[in-house]
Amino acid sequence: MKIAYINPNSTEAMTAHIVAAAQKALPEAEIFGLTNVGGPPAIEGPEDGDAAVPGVLALLPVARAQGAAAIVIACFDDTGLAEAQQQAGCPVLGIGQASYLMARLLGLRFSVVTSLPVSIPVIEGNIERQGFAGLRASVRASGLSVLTIDEAAPETIDRIAAEIEAARCEDGASCAVLGCAGMAPLRETLSARTGLMVIDGVAASAQLARAAASCLPLMSP
Repeated sequence: MKIAYINPNSTEAMTAHIVAAAQKALPEAEIFGLTNVGGPPAIEGPEDGDAAVPGVLALLPVARAQGAAAIVIACFDDTGLAEAQQQAGCPVLGIGQASYLMARLLGLRFSVVTSLPVSIPVIEGNIERQGFAGLRASVRASGLSVLTIDEAAPETIDRIAAEIEAARCEDGASCAVLGCAGMAPLRETLSARTGLMVIDGVAASAQLARAAASCLPLMSP
């Protein structure tokens, strides 16, 4: 089975990190990545998201032509997800959506730890629209840019871990959701560091994309 991860931003190094995390989570699948080279370098707020949507949609037929049985939008804001689901002809998931769904399947009250404060309204809106508000403890910003997070420096891990601890102690979260695709490689480290269950949308979407593609009849590209 082939699963395509479409990165709505133009940073190809981030695409590579996302693909590696997804492949680790689902080694039996063939994971490949596509980068929206005409998009913003990072998706930070609604303006960046809006600018990225046309490029994301243009990559759908590319993914299908390369044999994708399912497609994942690899931005926690689920950039262009509704439009992509209407156009792709195969299952399309967002990593934000997959994270919330995994928390619901596990029955866990979650806090999202994301990048900058500008991302909070977008994430809050998605949680409301997708019907997960009842499990949301909080949405917290680490204050780190997307590209800084992707570099995974020790101080970055410290900052995200501190927000996860605060989510547990101050917000009553029973799990933390990593609210940025660039955090995906840090899941195991952050879980061990904080002792809290950590959900990464890249890994969650790989498992859910496989399930969706296995259960649903697929249209030809």
